[in-house]
This record gives sequence, structure tokens and C-alpha cells, in this order.
Amino acid sequence: MPLLVTSASGMNGAGYGKLLAFNPNGPLLGPFTDDTRVSDPRGLGADGGLLYLNSGGDRILALDGNGRVVRDSGVIAGLNPGGGDFGPDGRYYVGSRSLRTIVAFAPTLASPGESVLPPAVVPFPRGFAFGNDGTLFLASSIGPDGEGDNTILAFDPERRILPSWKAVDAELSPLDLIIAPNGNVLVSSEHPFGAPDAITTIREYDRIGGHLIRVSAPDPLTSFGSPRGLRFGPDGKLYCAAQNGVVAFDFATGKCLGTVVNLAGLYGQAVIFFG
Repeated sequence: MPLLVTSASGMNGAGYGKLLAFNPNGPLLGPFTDDTRVSDPRGLGADGGLLYLNSGGDRILALDGNGRVVRDSGVIAGLNPGGGDFGPDGRYYVGSRSLRTIVAFAPTLASPGESVLPPAVVPFPRGFAFGNDGTLFLASSIGPDGEGDNTILAFDPERRILPSWKAVDAELSPLDLIIAPNGNVLVSSEHPFGAPDAITTIREYDRIGGHLIRVSAPDPLTSFGSPRGLRFGPDGKLYCAAQNGVVAFDFATGKCLGTVVNLAGLYGQAVIFFG
């Protein structure tokens, strides 16, 4: 099963502006698709044998296992999609960086999206995921313009904010968020955001109250610049897309396992095993 990575392009990175496929052991296989509707891609999600991709140009695409586009939302003005994830109701959820909220779409992509949180609920959404009980966790960070805040919000299944859940962490600067197998909240973090000497880590927060449980850092020999998309692989390892590569961690111990993908110019945004 290949490892797929979205690589940003343009002002956001030197990378390829493509969805790239890699052998799980690291070698580049090439673009997963050559469809020109894929530009400056970001978030990824898989459901029903299809891969959903958030593309630049304000659109969402669904691809089959051969990289062919089989569903296309068309241009959705102002969407500016970031991360993507399937929710417990089967819809595909997208973080809208311009609307500063989360928008849900039917998997057919045939109908307009529905905002599931108020507009501008956070200054700059960076990642989100659903807990096992339906709680929606949303990370907010600093945007490319330098504005924003570093926080994680929790919303109950009725999408009311949970004031009892609070991540108190002065070194938090989240860039993606997922739920671990134990139900806790994981984020990739770069603090201070964009700084040449930023500290890059994976941070774990308790699913009940939000207190910081553990910080995992790269070993001294592993480059871990600009960490973005997080994903657990079929082998149980935690993978994180980053600049110039993808880094793996042993979640049970928190140990960094080193670089599994090494590609100069990659500006990794999201990672997934698919195919």
C-alpha cells in the first residue's frame, strides 16, 4: 500500500504542488495523479475506496485507486480548504481557512457544504478530529500573515463549546490534530511558528480535561522542519508529513523512528496510506 503525501506549492513552500506516492520504505514512485485540478493540495481523507483531496482553487476532489478523479465539488468560492476528515455522520469535513470554520460535505460532493461551527470561530484553523464520543476538537494557530492564536477548542456533539476542556501549554503552536488510539488528542507543533530556531514536537493531551501528557521530539539526526499532517499507519506507527520528508514515531513509547521519506523540496501537508 503506497504512502501518499500532499506537497504544497507557491508562496507556501518550495514543494511540488502535487499528490505524491512513495513506497512505504521511502522511494518516490511519482505523482499519484496528473489531473490538473490538483493544485497546491492540502488535506486528505479516505472512505469507501475513494481518496478525498482538498485542492487549491477552492475545490474538493475524490480519486479512485488509480488516481482518476471520479467526483469533483467544482469551485466553491472562498472555501480555501485546509485539513480534511470524515465525521461520525459519514460526511467529509473540511477546515476553511478563509471562513475560519469547518464545513461538511456529503460524500457525493454534489451538494453545497454546511458550516457546522459559527463563522470565524477561530482565527486560523489548523487541524481537527472527532473523538470517540463525538467531541469535535479544533486546533487554531498562527496564519501566514502572522495573525492568530495557539489553542485547541472542544465542542460537544451538539457543537457547543466545552469550557471544561482546555489545553494549557505555553509551548503549543499546533499545525495538525488527530485522535490517538487511546482517545487522546495529538498535535504536531512548531513553536514559535515560522521561527528559524522553532522547537518542533508531537504533543499529546488528555481527552477528558486537556492537560499535557507527553511531548515527543525528533532525535538529533532527524530533520523535522515545519511538521504538518499526522496519520497512523496500518503498522500502528505515527507518521508526520514535514518539510523535505515524512517522519515516523512509535506511539507506544513516543520514540522517534527517523525519516521514512526523504525528498528535497517536499513541503508535506497531509499523509495517508491508500491504494
